[in-house]
Amino acid sequence: MNEMIFDYIIIGAGPAGLASAQYAARSGLKTIVLEAASVGGQIMQITELENYPGLFPSVSGNELIENLANQAKAFGAQIEEATSSSQVLSIDKQGSDFVVKTRATVYKAPALLIATGAIHRNLGVPGEKELTGRGVSYCAVCDGPFFPNKKIVVVGGGDSACSEAIYLSSISKDVTIIHRRDTFRAQKAVVDKMLSCGVQPVYNSVIKSINGSGKVQSVTLENVQTGEVTDLACDAVFIFTGMLPQTDLVEMLPKDDSGYILTNEKMETIIPGLFAAGDVRAKPFRQIVTAVSDGAIAANSVKEMLNK
Repeated sequence: MNEMIFDYIIIGAGPAGLASAQYAARSGLKTIVLEAASVGGQIMQITELENYPGLFPSVSGNELIENLANQAKAFGAQIEEATSSSQVLSIDKQGSDFVVKTRATVYKAPALLIATGAIHRNLGVPGEKELTGRGVSYCAVCDGPFFPNKKIVVVGGGDSACSEAIYLSSISKDVTIIHRRDTFRAQKAVVDKMLSCGVQPVYNSVIKSINGSGKVQSVTLENVQTGEVTDLACDAVFIFTGMLPQTDLVEMLPKDDSGYILTNEKMETIIPGLFAAGDVRAKPFRQIVTAVSDGAIAANSVKEMLNK
């Protein structure tokens, strides 16, 4: 098995990982990014990215990721994606070095960044995957402004779903929230505010399918108590049924109640040399711009650590 030595290993080629690679490589660190799939992650679902500072008119998520990757490579970072050498099987620490094993290669470095992100809990219903980016969304701040005064459906019953419904009610007066139970799980104050904003609740119901040709046109609902099936016309479906941070490789690290990795403001975990950035990290606001910021801070922290 091949063995390769680096200053800095990054696991995950989303915005956080690629930004960190660019900053690290530009500062002279021998850097590699390992990505089990293809670069980009969730950002690849964005057809029009209009709220990233300085990128106006909007670009696609694919364009931004391609530029981030090319920029990192231009400064000397190495990116391994979708190969036997990019899928990480295990992480260990030997002395001051982290040992990252893949099927084909063993990588060693004194600094390691976990930038594996988080994935949305999908409904798993017909039409969801096909219409993602065409009316199906998992981010109100990102995509809500595309639907002013349109018929919007929100799915979920926790704080996130109710808070996002409140935000969407400022964009459209026709917002409906679908919840499988007869009461919301969110805090009472959040629920009260949501209802005062005019959001219409539909209780005891689940979405059976999301319908449309090229774009969302309706959802099919089933009442879990009566079994009644109905169609509800809409232009957008925002799904907030939870996130799953991808922490399988670092289960030993402390996490918050939702499973996100705890770090300090320098992106350091409790293990010296081990950092976390982006959506996998515990923080109050998850956006592409905050992921990029996390990655840059992590690279700077690595440089400071190695200089010592």
